[in-house]
Amino acid sequence: MTAPWADWDHVLKIDPDKSLVDGETFDDIAQTGTDAIEIGGTLDVTTEKMRRVIDACRTHEVPLYQEPSNPAVVVEDEALDGYLVPVVLNAGDPFWITGAHKEWVRIADLDWERTTTEAYIVMNPDASVAEYTGADCGLDADEVGAYATVAERLLGQEVVYVEYSGTLGDPAVVEAAAGGVDDAAVFYGGGIDGYDAAYRMGAHADTIVVGDLVHEAGVDAVRETVPGVRDAQAEE
Repeated sequence: MTAPWADWDHVLKIDPDKSLVDGETFDDIAQTGTDAIEIGGTLDVTTEKMRRVIDACRTHEVPLYQEPSNPAVVVEDEALDGYLVPVVLNAGDPFWITGAHKEWVRIADLDWERTTTEAYIVMNPDASVAEYTGADCGLDADEVGAYATVAERLLGQEVVYVEYSGTLGDPAVVEAAAGGVDDAAVFYGGGIDGYDAAYRMGAHADTIVVGDLVHEAGVDAVRETVPGVRDAQAEE
């Protein structure tokens, strides 16, 4: 069976702790052309906030996934198509590699058929996720490529996620991650603010993840990023 993200060019990540632009709704978000909506954030995320977004998105046909930042915020809801759980490969604290996941297994009966891990490589030292996990962000492209290979070959990961959260990253780093895998999907997130940035990163990643843009600039800005990644991949 083909993984659903094999057909994703574009994912819109909603931070449940952040508001939408005034006057915009989740109905508007569902009309941006994105291939999937992912609900997740690093700080101040609660199950109540998660449920608010799930409830607002449940009537739409766009696939809906939760990306839990810790086991305590996991929501069981049939409106979700699945769970994408981060494993931060370059975390300084091993809790974010396997520890949090062990706790999730202890406190919940996981729906393994709908649960997939994402092998995160965190690259922006100023991002909350880097501080939260103690990530070693001083990696060069070769090291990122090696991490990607470890993720796929040793850990069996289906998704490798290069995360620059809050800033546009180095395309050479994303290219190295893509070169380090054969079958795993390479996601890129961070600083996608329009067509050009989406095109630039979409030339190397299988999927771009747009997050802050929807909260800061709104759905029209997000809508511009969709053809950016698709045009880039059409030229490959």
